[in-house]
Amino acid sequence: MTNEDRDHNALNDGWMWFLPERFRAAVVPVVRLSGTIGAVTPLRPGLTLSGVSRLLEKAFETKRARAVALVINSPGGSPVQSHQIYERIRQLAETKKIPVLVFVEDVAASGGYMIACAGDEIFCDPSSILGSIGVIGGTFGFQDLIKKVGIERRIYTSGEHKSSLDPFLPENPEDVARLKAIQREIHDSFIALVKRSRGARLQGEAGYLFSGEYWAGERSVKLGLADGIGDVRSVLRARYGARVRMPVIAPKSGLLSTLAGRKPGTGAMIGAGFADDLISALETRALWARYGL
Repeated sequence: MTNEDRDHNALNDGWMWFLPERFRAAVVPVVRLSGTIGAVTPLRPGLTLSGVSRLLEKAFETKRARAVALVINSPGGSPVQSHQIYERIRQLAETKKIPVLVFVEDVAASGGYMIACAGDEIFCDPSSILGSIGVIGGTFGFQDLIKKVGIERRIYTSGEHKSSLDPFLPENPEDVARLKAIQREIHDSFIALVKRSRGARLQGEAGYLFSGEYWAGERSVKLGLADGIGDVRSVLRARYGARVRMPVIAPKSGLLSTLAGRKPGTGAMIGAGFADDLISALETRALWARYGL
């Protein structure tokens, strides 16, 4: 007997119908994980473990929860934060013995897809973007510009490689080789996580699946990166019945909670850190733009 059959039978036991409807209906709490991962500035908070851990814990602690639904919309970001969020979801799922159903909205790419792999099942829209299983890093080279305007670069370090990849110095092939070696390690770890999570469902050559390419929903299902097409409401109603309750677990909102959560000195940081926020906004926009969003 499948979990769905057991759920259906439990809801249809005669004694259940004598209880109020709120006790009869299946409960599946919903947590939304949206935005770039790890990009945190005063004006543009991103997804981090510290920012979502309490929401995840609250969802898994929900009384009579049959499953936890995660709605993901992220183009990626920090591999460390992505992995930590993934691990926390799996720890909670295994401790509470509750399945995790993931629903992809516009995109679950790169680190966003890593988090999606924490789901026992992944669903998406036909137009969703999934994949981008790879590692990327970038910078700029300004050495010719500063020469043109008559600026001399002076840098003092203790440590042979402390100035590696300085954008105001000519590119050093040895620095690039070291960076690529680190990226390969992170990429290998990402590939291992996807293989461990998706297992035999993956279809296609590894060189294709893990090339950093991304695909739309239908193709993602055929490749085994997702399990089916569907949105959170329709899938949960089909699986747990029309009366299924889907409480949204969201952070507190409003002026008082915003002020209470603001760290000392944040007001000054907002003014003084305008340049950082502008750069963060541009980087965030660039991440979404990679997927046509």
